[in-house]
Amino acid sequence: MFSRKKQSALVMIVVALVVGAMVLTGLTSIGGSGGAADQEGGPDALAPISAEDPVRQLERREAGDPLALGEQDAPVVMVEYSDFQCAFCGGYARGSYPALVEEYVDAGVLRIEFRNFPIFGPESDTAARAAWAAGQQGRFWEFYEAAFAEDAHRDSGKYSVDGVRELAEQAGVPDLDRFGEDLDSAEAGESVERDATEGFELGVETTPAFLLNGHPVVGGQRPDVFRDIIDQLLEHDGQN
Repeated sequence: MFSRKKQSALVMIVVALVVGAMVLTGLTSIGGSGGAADQEGGPDALAPISAEDPVRQLERREAGDPLALGEQDAPVVMVEYSDFQCAFCGGYARGSYPALVEEYVDAGVLRIEFRNFPIFGPESDTAARAAWAAGQQGRFWEFYEAAFAEDAHRDSGKYSVDGVRELAEQAGVPDLDRFGEDLDSAEAGESVERDATEGFELGVETTPAFLLNGHPVVGGQRPDVFRDIIDQLLEHDGQN
């Protein structure tokens, strides 16, 4: 799938040593099965996590990031760790994701930053590379929607090299020859490894997993679960 090199970035070391245990506890306690766990009454009141906190440093806010959606300076950043062969990720992508885009991303208050986290074998890795390659031509989110449009059994061939090329065509990637070259490039592997290493160091054990301004949520949660958290974070932002 991908190699796990020693993490050299200082922020990853800080996360692992200072807040890794705390975040891992949160990640594994909220919908840890990967499904849409019920959270009756919504989450407890959230205390803002400082932008200087190491876990908040995972928000890249890179200008022109093709795997990000929304304003660079949006008050709420949601980091998403997903595997394209994950059924729960697909459920989120078809359900909560469109609602969040319409209600918050389009309003300029939410930014979604995608991280490839391929944990289900070679086709997951191929899909991750393909998503990155589509992003190099500005079609990542179209690929994301095409890839998650329907569920498929793992290792079904949907994310074989031929399969991802078909998905790229559906996503409107203009230059499929370049797409193939990018898919096989060292840069694609490095990008996927960067994302996956970040997730492993953070303590992600299942997909999908999210950080909303540092607050962990795990599983393909209902839109209301995300709304409750985002609205609280926006309320805190408005008070500052």
